[in-house]
Amino acid sequence: MDKSLQIIWPQASERKAFLDAAVARYNRADFIADDPISVPHRFSGLQDREIIGFWVAMLAWGNRKSIIQSANKLCALMDDAPYDFIQNHQESDRARFLSFKHRTFQSLDTLYFLEFFQQYYRKQASLEHAFARHLHADDPTVENALVGFHRDFFDHPYAPERTRKHVATPERGSTCKRLNMFLRWMVRKDPQGVDFGAWQRIRPSQLLIPLDVHVERVARQLGLLERTQVDWRTVLELSAQLRLLDPEDPVKYDFALFGLGVVGV
Repeated sequence: MDKSLQIIWPQASERKAFLDAAVARYNRADFIADDPISVPHRFSGLQDREIIGFWVAMLAWGNRKSIIQSANKLCALMDDAPYDFIQNHQESDRARFLSFKHRTFQSLDTLYFLEFFQQYYRKQASLEHAFARHLHADDPTVENALVGFHRDFFDHPYAPERTRKHVATPERGSTCKRLNMFLRWMVRKDPQGVDFGAWQRIRPSQLLIPLDVHVERVARQLGLLERTQVDWRTVLELSAQLRLLDPEDPVKYDFALFGLGVVGV
């Protein structure tokens, strides 16, 4: 049965109250256990959360249970100490990762991620800089941060072409769902403790909705989307609508739209 049939959709004038109630229902600590964010929640260090959080987010398509299983395998390969491993491992230590894969994410992609992180953290203390350095003070959204990060991530003479499909960019019209999800995790100040709120140089008001099939379907049923295509412009349209509901924390409604789409009550 279509879960959407279990919901009485509100009129436009009642939409904010309806969605705020859904945020309260789904933005809770018990959301963590069954979501990929549970994996970075295993760690307390900022860099550990950044490294495994980014990597998990890039693997986050398909069944959530499978994503978590793969992410936990990845943690084990890094001796359950992502930052220490990234900083101190030798090239020979990468051999253990040759058997790691998740769907279309293969060993070549894994090796490039390891190379990027090691080179990056030898120069910078936090992954926040890789995104925030591309933002201007008056940027309304994180679009420039995503574009700049993608360019930097692949600014290497040996960057595999195939790995580009795992790290999206608005320049290609992608919805950048996984990158937007990762930024939500790291930036959003969450009183319920689901999102980390660890970064300070990106404002929660600049965040954009992680657009997946569940979020899109519910947004259309609520009259929040008019664009028929599903691309970067769709993300901007929906995020602008959510910003009208809460200018300071628009992506809190990710919990509502995703929860209503998956749970349906």
